[in-house]
Amino acid sequence: MAIQHLFTAISQARSEEELRSQLIPQCGDHFTSKRQGLFFFDQSSFRRQFQAMERAFSVKRNPVVRYLVERHAPVHEGVVTSPKVWQVICPRPDHWHVMVGPIVNQGQLIGAMGFTRERTMSAFNEQDLADLSAVCLHLSTWVVAARSQPEALAQKRLTPRELEIAELVASGRTNAAIGRELWITENSVKQALKRMFRKLQVSSRAELVAHLYTAQR
Repeated sequence: MAIQHLFTAISQARSEEELRSQLIPQCGDHFTSKRQGLFFFDQSSFRRQFQAMERAFSVKRNPVVRYLVERHAPVHEGVVTSPKVWQVICPRPDHWHVMVGPIVNQGQLIGAMGFTRERTMSAFNEQDLADLSAVCLHLSTWVVAARSQPEALAQKRLTPRELEIAELVASGRTNAAIGRELWITENSVKQALKRMFRKLQVSSRAELVAHLYTAQR
């Protein structure tokens, strides 16, 4: 896959959720990785994962993480350590080779892209790092623009029906009342709210209302 396709996918993404569901699989194909992921450090999903794998994300223990944090630059394990030492640090067979790149906003590391390969696969190389650097530059630019325009981003994330439901939630309506007003079932309202929570990365009705209120200010 030509790297320009990844730039196009980034520019067309309407939400961070779309980046994960559409861009990341394409990046996995481009870098021929076994596993791939996109992480934003201020999101609850990453905090839960960090708690479960604190040692793996340790700056002191993991030289790849340390390089990323200190330099805000893409890196693979071969840049910072030897294969023998890396096997001790990360013995997982599906993480035999790893590569990560930074997502940066105003000089702060706010997220990262990560890719892994198995033992039977070739190691990441200089061309992979160059391509990842270009992808991270486009991705960082997208994130800065998206997070500086929350109203536009929220409007793109939510469908017209979801916006109607959000407005009724903000007015204090119950799911049953929303269903009656919009001529849909209460279960349809519940399912719509679940989708909206995922899109906006909130976990309650109060957070949903607060998010929309902030976006409209």
